[in-house]
Amino acid sequence: MKNLVTILLACFSCIMLTMPGLAADSQRPPDIVVYLADDLSVADVSSYGGTNIATPAIDHLAADGMTFDRAFVASPSCAVSRAALLTGLMPARNGAEENHSYPREDVLRLPKILNDLGYQTAAFGKVAHLRSAPDYHFDVYDLQQDIPELQVTVKDFLENRTDERPLALFVGVSNPHVPWPSESTVDPESMSLPPQLLDTPRTRVQRSRYLQEVKDLDAYLSELRKLTQKHLSRDTVFVFSSDHGAQFPFGKWTLYDEGIRVPLIVTRPGKIEAGSRTDAMVSWVDILPTLIDIGGGEVPENLDGRSFLPVLRGETESHRDRIFTTHSGDLLMNVYLSRSVRGDRYKLIWNPHPEFAFTSYIDLLLRETSGDYFKQWTELAKTDQHAAEVVSRYYGRPEFELFDLQQDPSELTNLAVKPELAPIQQELLAQLKAWMKEQGDELTVFHEPLMLDAPETWVPRTKKR
Repeated sequence: MKNLVTILLACFSCIMLTMPGLAADSQRPPDIVVYLADDLSVADVSSYGGTNIATPAIDHLAADGMTFDRAFVASPSCAVSRAALLTGLMPARNGAEENHSYPREDVLRLPKILNDLGYQTAAFGKVAHLRSAPDYHFDVYDLQQDIPELQVTVKDFLENRTDERPLALFVGVSNPHVPWPSESTVDPESMSLPPQLLDTPRTRVQRSRYLQEVKDLDAYLSELRKLTQKHLSRDTVFVFSSDHGAQFPFGKWTLYDEGIRVPLIVTRPGKIEAGSRTDAMVSWVDILPTLIDIGGGEVPENLDGRSFLPVLRGETESHRDRIFTTHSGDLLMNVYLSRSVRGDRYKLIWNPHPEFAFTSYIDLLLRETSGDYFKQWTELAKTDQHAAEVVSRYYGRPEFELFDLQQDPSELTNLAVKPELAPIQQELLAQLKAWMKEQGDELTVFHEPLMLDAPETWVPRTKKR
């Protein structure tokens, strides 16, 4: 009888170890799902205080896991930000410095590391930039970025998948990147606008269209979670974030928090405290080593990223004491350099070429599906002093911008001219330049810039798309 009980217990143990979600950590690493938005401002997510729309799926995710209140990308443009995510290296070190560029061939990529840990890797939609997913060597990838296509391809993949390895699934939607839809369920008149924007009728219309795409990406999050809960193990890590802020002035392509601060929510049932929040500062380059850590691997040496797994476990409430970010332009549309460093209270932005005009797709392509409101801005600036100041600030930035993030979270007041804050500015600049030297950042200007004293060269072009 005793032998029979022993045999039954042994058999039961074997069954338990092979059942998804019930295996011990040492037997099988967790499945991983990473869901990425494209150009989403953290201020438009209700769990981060957004009031214009409800984002119930993101709220539900936050209720199930940990919300990071101070998460930042490495750079506020799509290709550069995603390259940093997938390499764990900052732009100057991985080779992708300006938008539409890619890491050097010799740089190690996350899919390869996860493969070595025994994972199947799959990417659907805009995970890497545009058509560069093959260069990152995912086992499976599909480049369709729109939600209707993703609904089909991701569902079909999960339902027909036969690979027995744990899965690292990356899904990137094109929402709320331009072009925005012509129709929106969000009322333009009742919404609030970020304080750095001019309040014009067309700005409200385009903001409502952008917010419609935020609602749509939130709805797909709910669907994706149901799919992965059905087809993956109960031990699944779910990560949600965005590659940078929204494509509005003082957001995307800038180092203001509107451009670089992003939502970041991570869940893992039974491992990450549900409904928890953290003020720990983390960077997107930290996600790669964290996923490796979660998967049971050894984090490669000489990365810029550092695992924040101890934060997820509740073992510490801090991670970084400084966040560095860089921007090196977006082809001919934005030939502009910025570097920044921020601590708990102060942020310094260094614009090495204040003589350059800051331009972007917003003002150079006045499209009816995105930036045509800028025509109202420039027209209003002819008669309204505040509008003139905002437009002037958009095109021309001083060399140094210093902000007190506690007193001025919207970064509206530049304190670099305050003599009493000169020691703080000097200390931050010294830290920034020392970091840039370590990075090998040569402040490369990749294209011929437009000059601030030659506004006749800024020729907006109306384009329907």
